[in-house]
Amino acid sequence: MRLVLVVIIAYLIGSIPFGYLIVRATGGGDVRETGSGGTGATNVSRRAGKAAGIITLILDAAKGALAVIIVRSMWNADWLIAVAAVAVIAGHIFPIWLRFRGGKGVATGAGVYLALAPMAVLVAGLVFVAMVWWRKIVSLGSLAAAVTIPVYIYFVPHSTPLLVAAVADAWFIVYAHRGNIARVWNGTEPRISDLKK
Repeated sequence: MRLVLVVIIAYLIGSIPFGYLIVRATGGGDVRETGSGGTGATNVSRRAGKAAGIITLILDAAKGALAVIIVRSMWNADWLIAVAAVAVIAGHIFPIWLRFRGGKGVATGAGVYLALAPMAVLVAGLVFVAMVWWRKIVSLGSLAAAVTIPVYIYFVPHSTPLLVAAVADAWFIVYAHRGNIARVWNGTEPRISDLKK
C-alpha cells in the first residue's frame, strides 16, 4: 500500500506541467508545438523568452526535490525514496493532464538528485556546461548530464536503491530525448543561438 501511495504522490507532483501553464498564461499557446515538442525550460525559452524559461527550470526542479523530500519525511526507507525519484520524473515526462506528453525530465531530475546526491548534480552540471560550451546544443548537454549522475553514484558509493533509481531515471531521460538524438545525428537540432532573445 505504501508503494502504491508513493508512486501516486510522486507521479502527480511530477505531472504538474509548469512550462505548459506558463506559456499558456503568457499567451504563447501550446509550448509543445515548439522545438523538440517538450514542456521544459529550453522550449519555454523559445516560446516565451528566457525569463519564462528560468522560472520553468526552477519550478520543475522544485517539484523533483519536493516529491522525494515528502516521501523521505513520511517513510525514511531507501527503496520508497528511490521509487519516488523515478515516479516524479516519469510524471514529468508522461503527465496525465497532457495526454502523457510532457517534458524531458532533466530539470526535475536535477531537483531529485539535489535532494538525494547533491555532489552528483554538481558534477553533472559541470559536464552539462562543458558539453553545451563545446557543441552549443542544450540537448547534448542534458543527455551527458543525465548519464553522469548514475556513473557518479556508482563510483562514489551510495545506496543500491539510489543507484537503481539513477539508472532508471537516466534511461527515462535518454528515451525522452530520442527525437533530439535523431536531430543531432541529422544535423537539424536547434542550437543556443535559436533561443528567443
